[in-house]
Amino acid sequence: MVHSKVQAVTERIIERSEETRAEYLAQVDRAHFEGRAASHLSCGNLAHAIAASTDEDKKLIASGRGPNLAIVNAYNDMLSAHQPYGAYPPLLKEAAARNGATAQVAGGVPAMCDGVTQGRAGMELSLFSRDVIAMSTAIALSHDVFEGGMFLGICDKIVPGLVIGALAFGHLPAMFVPAGPMPTGISNSEKARVRQLYAEGKVGRDELLASESASYHSPGTCTFYGTANSNQMLVEIMGLQLPGSSFVNPGTDLRNALTNEAVKQLVQITEPSRHTPIAKVLTEKAFINGIVGLLATGGSTNHTLHLVAMARAAGIQLTWQDMAELSDVVPLLCHVYPNGTADINHFAAAGGMQFLIRELLGAGLLHDDVHTVLGDSGMAPYCEDPFLNEDRTGVVWRPTVEETGDADILRPVSDPFSGHGGLQLLEGNIGRSVIKVSAIKPEYRTVKAPAIVFHDQDALLERFKAGELEKDFVAVVRFQGPQANGMPELHKLTPTLGVLQDRGFKVALITDGRMSGASGKVPAAIHVSPEAVEGGPIAKIRDGDLIELDAEAGVLRVHVDDAELEQRQAAECDLSGSARGMGRELFANMRAIASGAESGASILY
Repeated sequence: MVHSKVQAVTERIIERSEETRAEYLAQVDRAHFEGRAASHLSCGNLAHAIAASTDEDKKLIASGRGPNLAIVNAYNDMLSAHQPYGAYPPLLKEAAARNGATAQVAGGVPAMCDGVTQGRAGMELSLFSRDVIAMSTAIALSHDVFEGGMFLGICDKIVPGLVIGALAFGHLPAMFVPAGPMPTGISNSEKARVRQLYAEGKVGRDELLASESASYHSPGTCTFYGTANSNQMLVEIMGLQLPGSSFVNPGTDLRNALTNEAVKQLVQITEPSRHTPIAKVLTEKAFINGIVGLLATGGSTNHTLHLVAMARAAGIQLTWQDMAELSDVVPLLCHVYPNGTADINHFAAAGGMQFLIRELLGAGLLHDDVHTVLGDSGMAPYCEDPFLNEDRTGVVWRPTVEETGDADILRPVSDPFSGHGGLQLLEGNIGRSVIKVSAIKPEYRTVKAPAIVFHDQDALLERFKAGELEKDFVAVVRFQGPQANGMPELHKLTPTLGVLQDRGFKVALITDGRMSGASGKVPAAIHVSPEAVEGGPIAKIRDGDLIELDAEAGVLRVHVDDAELEQRQAAECDLSGSARGMGRELFANMRAIASGAESGASILY
């Protein structure tokens, strides 16, 4: 039986979304599957589509006997998580042929690495790359020669962009195909220690680079639980990936077998008798399951933007209030860095997604009456772990472990790390924002201190280096929202503020920008809405104003008389430095029309 609060929030979303969801489903119906490409394309259309195919594939596509599958690939070999995808297209094509189908690379989408652009000008393109990826996905599928899609992407904005693009073709079945995390490197606690030593000037660049390179060391997803691995959790718990496929390392026999199985399963759900388009998978209940998974794992705050944007692509209206109410009843079951010291490989070894899903399902916190890429079997198959079969060529699934393999990493609902989810909504006279509480020790979750106002992160770092921040304060870093400069992540501030916190000062951050999915430790009220460039209250805060951030009570306010705050002139900022260079001039129109953080910070919806 579904928990009463989960059911109530679900029903409210269904009611709120009634009109927009109906419009979306009507659009899907209008584009409904017309049969194989050969049955609705002219000879000229078809000849262009198969001109470069093998003779066997030409015959199969022209005959209409088997489905033609699109491969939408986010491959590049600079991004470690996506480097394995370079070898995938021929493997996917071979697997399709074994299952009576064909596959074509329909298109590529950009895939930038936030770890490379962190603190750099390129980070100001990062969030908007999500919508570019969505549009690129739509272009790839627009040729209308496909009966299903395989989507190859893992990291930050890439999976949300692929989902949004795939939903524009909601009549097509969709399978997300992961590549897996890199093996474990040095411990996350050691990595964080060296970063702070560097911020304090106690070690040099050589020592820092050696530490970072020992952490990020091979093909595969970075092993901390940031946005990339939160993406993998989401697409699995929402039914867009095979059970247990998220966190299997690249290049292993099981990884290869799961990739083959993904093609086989996609072929099956393209058949008329089992047709399972993505519009049938990503329902209101599926999005609720995704939010519950995010809260139970203490996942990335970026998904308070991405889930809203993805849902809108499906005609579903999600709000931060929905997430906050679910957070009240969803327990925190995972401690994976930055919420703890373990990495994603340790999480998988302790029971991983299958243990997590079984616990949430048993407690009535997930909807079981959903469609997935397995069809209409609900969430029960997602409580089983994948193994190689006897001849090591295929996959079999078996029930997951009864007990956690490590209670310091993964716990049952009966013994959670916290009775509250990993994210919290903050409200007050500064506006509304979100905070990741799962990574913050209880003694740091409440801060009341004078404001120090900055208009960019480098100004804060300069004052730290000058020794001017050895005190209690709340850093207000504004003009970092989507309309101001594209809403960059401000993760570069984490080591510096962490140093001050370790020195015994009460510090916090308030910003209309974002923090990395890897951020934690220091309380950060992020995505403040409305943003400063819109004249939001954050633009009226002055140095010395007393700021209260209470992550336990959900309070964010400046202790200034409301009438005085209303009368204050909003600060202005010269944003010309973010207008040009490193490609930023190409995104000026996006900044001008971007929606606010609560609406997903999108140019599309």
